[in-house]
Order: sequence, then structure tokens, then C-alpha cells
Amino acid sequence: MHTSMFRPDLFAGKVVLITGGGTGLGQAIALRLGALGAKVGVCGRRLAPLQETCAQIEAAGGRAVGVTGDVRDAASVEAVFTQVEEQLGPIDALVNNAAGNFLCFAEDLSDNGFDAVVKTVMHGSFYCTRAAGRRWIAAQRPGVVLSVVVPYATSGSAFVLPSAMAKAGVLAMTRSLAVEWACYGIRLNALSPGSFPTKGASERLAIPGVEEAARERVPLGRFGDPAELAELAAFLLSDGSGYLNGQDIVLDGAEAIKGASPFSAYTNLPRADLKAMMSAMRPPKKA
Repeated sequence: MHTSMFRPDLFAGKVVLITGGGTGLGQAIALRLGALGAKVGVCGRRLAPLQETCAQIEAAGGRAVGVTGDVRDAASVEAVFTQVEEQLGPIDALVNNAAGNFLCFAEDLSDNGFDAVVKTVMHGSFYCTRAAGRRWIAAQRPGVVLSVVVPYATSGSAFVLPSAMAKAGVLAMTRSLAVEWACYGIRLNALSPGSFPTKGASERLAIPGVEEAARERVPLGRFGDPAELAELAAFLLSDGSGYLNGQDIVLDGAEAIKGASPFSAYTNLPRADLKAMMSAMRPPKKA
């Protein structure tokens, strides 16, 4: 259980649209923003999860609407924005969270498999960001875009090539538009979560029997809690981060940093054993 650092009306009067907001980390963000006073729009291809998320927000006294749509289709994105704004009012912030991913050898990737991920992640994030930006620029209103990417968007990763390519594209979009649209009062940042197990990700990406090894890769010795990610997302979307623009915030317990060094794996060894081994490697002191 994490204690909130924010006042409960932080997003009062604000409308936030979250793609892929019916499940996983998107749902966690939606519930947190709803609890902080935002009117929340969630979109996705399946209605039932969206309705469940909205029901939870409204049961806690908030306001929410779920709209089905396909972020891979620009016309569908426009329809989602229109429906959300008709029911909740002009959108103030967008969270690009809709994604797809699966483990596969690159040489075995089908055209459809590759396209499914890239169109959802990169095309979808662009279509949604463009739809939001056009509205804000036309209305001369500020806006905030937060895109959920991954730490390997900068390093690349084996076995998830379409995701690595698409997330890298979203990060490039974030940094490009942070400069291009700053004159309109529009900010864009990215959030890169490390190991945050969710039902969908576990089914598609977690090979049975490797959970403990995955946990050991994190210097803090544990996986992330969706509540921690939702709290950070709330900050990045709030006026309190008004000077933060074009950045990629990594929330992974230092996993990526540890993986960057071949010596970091030594932290998995018992400290006493490690000290003894290092001591044995030192040359003897001269008399």
C-alpha cells in the first residue's frame, strides 16, 4: 500500500484520455487519476474491461467513460476523441498506453505479427497524439502527453524486435514534439516501466520458471507495484511537472543500469563470498 503524495483534487476539472485503459498498467493509471479528481476517458478494443474500469472509478465517486476503438486506425481514433469530449468535455491530457507484444525469433516473425505491434504502438501513439495536438493548437489550449514506453526503447532487445522498434519510434516522437509543440504550451514526456508483472504481460512474455531470475536482475530485489507507476504518471501529467518536457523517466529499480555493466551481476552473489573472492584476487602486500 502506497501513501499518496498528492491532494485529492489535483486533477479536478481536468479530462484525461488513456488508451488501453481497461487493463494492466493503463487501468492502474486510470484509477489513480480518477481518485485524484480527473474525469477519465478510457479506450480499447474490448468493451467489458473498459466498463469495469469505469465502474471502479464511479464507485469511488469519480466520473469516467469507456469508448471502444482501434488506435491503429486514424478514423477510429478521431471517433474516440469526439465521443470522449462529447461526454466529458475537452481533453486536457493524453496517456498513450495501448500496446502489443510477444516473444518471437526475428526470423520467424510474420508480416501480420510485426504489423500488429508496430501499428498499435507507434502508429496508434502518433494518431492519438496528433488528434490531441490538433485540438489543443486550434483551441489555443495547453496540453500534456505521456507515452508509456520501455527501457529497451533506447538499447534494443532480443526476441521483442517489433516492440523495441515501435517504442523507440514513440520515444523519438516524444522528443521531437516536445520541441516543436512547446510554443503552444504542449508538453510531452515518456515513462519507461521495468518489470511490472500484469496478467496480459505475464501470459505473453514470461517464460515459466524464470520469475526468480527476473527478480534478481532488479537491484531492489522486487518487481514494481502498479500503484508506484500510477503515482509517477500522476506527477508527470500534473502542473507540478510543468518544466519537465521531452524526457524519458525510467521506473525499473535500476534494472537497466545494472544490466549495462558486466560486473553488476556480481551483486547476486552473497556479500561475504564476494568480498572473500575479491580479497583473494589482490596481490600480496610487499614486506
